[in-house]
Amino acid sequence: MSEPVFGPVPSRRLGRSLGVNNVIGKTCSYNCIYCQAGRTRELTIKRRKFYDPEWLVDRVLHRISELERNSEKIDYVTFVPNGEPSLDVNIGREAQAIKETGLRTAVISNGSLLWMEDVRSDLGVFDLVSVKVDAVTPRLWRRINRPHPDLEIKKIIEGIKQFSSGYRGVLITETMLLGNIDYSEEASRIAEVLEAIDPDKAYIMVPVRPPAERYVRPPSSHTLLMVYEAVRSRLGDRVVVLQRPEEGGFTALGDLEKEILSIISVHPLRIDQIEEIIRRRDGSMDVVEELVEKGFAEIVVYNGREYIVRKTS
Repeated sequence: MSEPVFGPVPSRRLGRSLGVNNVIGKTCSYNCIYCQAGRTRELTIKRRKFYDPEWLVDRVLHRISELERNSEKIDYVTFVPNGEPSLDVNIGREAQAIKETGLRTAVISNGSLLWMEDVRSDLGVFDLVSVKVDAVTPRLWRRINRPHPDLEIKKIIEGIKQFSSGYRGVLITETMLLGNIDYSEEASRIAEVLEAIDPDKAYIMVPVRPPAERYVRPPSSHTLLMVYEAVRSRLGDRVVVLQRPEEGGFTALGDLEKEILSIISVHPLRIDQIEEIIRRRDGSMDVVEELVEKGFAEIVVYNGREYIVRKTS
């Protein structure tokens, strides 16, 4: 029912981002406890075709044309699916076709497959690549990211470092910090690995939207400061803390129900954000009630705020 191209949506890292959901059915190499797209349905490290690449690129270009007619600007076309984008065996080909139109491309990856030469080659096409480094010790990494059993954190880190050494675009890292986890020893280890990766920016993040596991909470201020200082001692001003959600700026064109469903498949929306989208379209909140009644979405409360999320079970 939902489209693979959505938005643009506001991004705290990328500005106005046109999203591309190039993976079907929450297919991922990780099953992160904090994932805003819910639990992984298919845990895999096997790459495959999800969409016909020409069709997917055509959907992107069609949306770009619609945005231009509505005087909408974007900063990046971002591959940010409800899964791991590099599982798409055609991702490099798709990104190259989009770049040939003059658009900037980005990919939000967990980095877990960069030990594969073909994945490094494919992600190297993008103008900006984001990779995840939530933990570096195996026990904590498995607790937070719940990876495919054939993955090894040491091998992943080496793959990310190898990618970084040859990549000519903008490389950023994301480190999600969680409550009820002891980072007293992990902080310096994360900082050391990030220094070796040598990103253009290292983002320290906290969960701001409903996570896959409802017990997940943001870290304490003490933990946030401790990890920030550890990373800053290695990377200086390249470390940035993100602890507030983006505000406004969501765009929905075409069928309102399908557009909202496409966004929440990847990005849960606060009720006030839904209201803004509907107000801009002169629509009615009845569309939310219909999505809930049809079993496509549900309303959840996280940190005292209501969100509409894609129903995954």
